[in-house]
Amino acid sequence: MLGKREHELIVKYLTNTITYPEIEELEDWLQDDFNKKVFLDYNRTNYIINHNLKNFDLDKAEKNLRAIIEKEKSKKKVLGINNLNRIMKYAAVLVIALTASYFLLNNSDNNSSVISNTVVDTEIKPGTNKAILELEDGSKVNLEKGELVQTNNAKSNGAEIIYTTKSTTAYKLEYNTLTIPRGGQYFVELSDGTKVWMNSESQLRYPVSFVAGQARKIELVYGEAYFDVSPSSNHNGAEFKVFNSGQEIKVLGTEFNVKAYKEESHIYTTLVEGKVLVSYDDLEQELLPNQQSNINVKSKILMVKTVDVYNEISWKEGVFSFEKKPFKEVMTVLSRWFDMDVTIKNKEIETVLFDGVLGKEQDIDEILTVVKDFGIINNYQIIDKHVVLE
Repeated sequence: MLGKREHELIVKYLTNTITYPEIEELEDWLQDDFNKKVFLDYNRTNYIINHNLKNFDLDKAEKNLRAIIEKEKSKKKVLGINNLNRIMKYAAVLVIALTASYFLLNNSDNNSSVISNTVVDTEIKPGTNKAILELEDGSKVNLEKGELVQTNNAKSNGAEIIYTTKSTTAYKLEYNTLTIPRGGQYFVELSDGTKVWMNSESQLRYPVSFVAGQARKIELVYGEAYFDVSPSSNHNGAEFKVFNSGQEIKVLGTEFNVKAYKEESHIYTTLVEGKVLVSYDDLEQELLPNQQSNINVKSKILMVKTVDVYNEISWKEGVFSFEKKPFKEVMTVLSRWFDMDVTIKNKEIETVLFDGVLGKEQDIDEILTVVKDFGIINNYQIIDKHVVLE
């Protein structure tokens, strides 16, 4: 059986986000013949779009990748980690190229009449670490990759912002607001030690420091965030609560993901570890690990189902992992990360279910080329920051 950690390692391996220690960890796991079979079966059924890969020789692709890694291992001391990352980038591209080539060769009749792609002066780039911090006095500070920022209560290195660990006896709480624009992501560690990973187009409002003995309350104003909450046992039993769009989540110490974008009518809360109590109006539901609550804010209906947690939280690990997601939803996720506008001319493809894994550092042109090669779209155009799919 493929465990959560092995799932994560394989996805990282195929999308150029794996580190050298993780390569060694994956290789140790692959020493077992049964695990090798699980590995190859997973590749066949999950990489890019599974229904088009039934006859693709992923065994060969996997051997090529492993050969590159073995060659790199022998040069590790000479080349260093930067060159390893370069080789792994080539390896990830190799899988995509082999996959696309296979499909093109076996579908030459279908592709003979397809119009060429059009890319005109595109400004679309993968997202990066960036945010806007609004301080307690209302002033705003841009947090960007490579920029060092120091406030009275926190410091940022451009990729994360860390607050001073302390409590206060002040009567009035002071708040900061962290806004992640489209094409951005950011990490924040709150004053109680709670860690929060924030996705594109999201906003979080939180106290600069919490009042000792009182419930710790923060608000996900909109968007998506992953929480690793400092347990109440470290704070004299003080509960941790997350509010968003009318929903309240009570936490004792756990890890969970909340997705609540402004333009969407559903709020999704996915529990990874621990226990949470989700409530909305008169609705209330306790979640167990691997469960996801889905609140329809229009109909006031709450539903719970078991999910593959990694597919829900992979965005914070550097990849997008989709399992039977409508193509329109896939493009919505990509539009936030690449800060681009998307028009789908053929409405029929909006509901096509997509299975696959995409690296967040891949170019949008590369991603769309693969999607086209697999027959989901016939053609695409990229003009400035606008993508048109046909």
